[in-house]
Amino acid sequence: MDLITPEIGLFFWQTIVFLVLLFLMAKFAWKPILSSVRNREQSINDALASAENARKEMQNLKSDNEQLMKEARAERDAILKEARELKEKVITDASEEAKVKADKIVADAKKSIELEKQSAMAELKNHVAELSVEIAEKIVRKELSEKKEQHQMIEKMIGDAKLN
Repeated sequence: MDLITPEIGLFFWQTIVFLVLLFLMAKFAWKPILSSVRNREQSINDALASAENARKEMQNLKSDNEQLMKEARAERDAILKEARELKEKVITDASEEAKVKADKIVADAKKSIELEKQSAMAELKNHVAELSVEIAEKIVRKELSEKKEQHQMIEKMIGDAKLN
């Protein structure tokens, strides 16, 4: 039981040593310990603030990145739309131009055919006229070879002329 209940003298000296150590610690060691604890607390707070700032900056960068991606997508969509419209316009223009050229070719061909037809008709008329003249000449020569037939023909023509 001696160990559990210390004597008064021992208790007194332990208390004095404790108080002296407490005084010495408070006088010399307490301020540096508190200062280093405060410095450590400040550095931890600074690190936390820096981490928070980095997190906010990352959030802002992420937001900016998303905004840039949206703008890039919108620009890409606009470029693709413009390219599709340009393609359709080029196709439409080419189609219209081809139609105009085809119509012109058809019109030129019709005109050429009509000119060839008229030329052929004129040539045919000339040829028929020449043949008619040749035939008439041969008939008239044959008929007018005799004098009696010549007089009859002249009288017939005079008679026909009076009727007209």
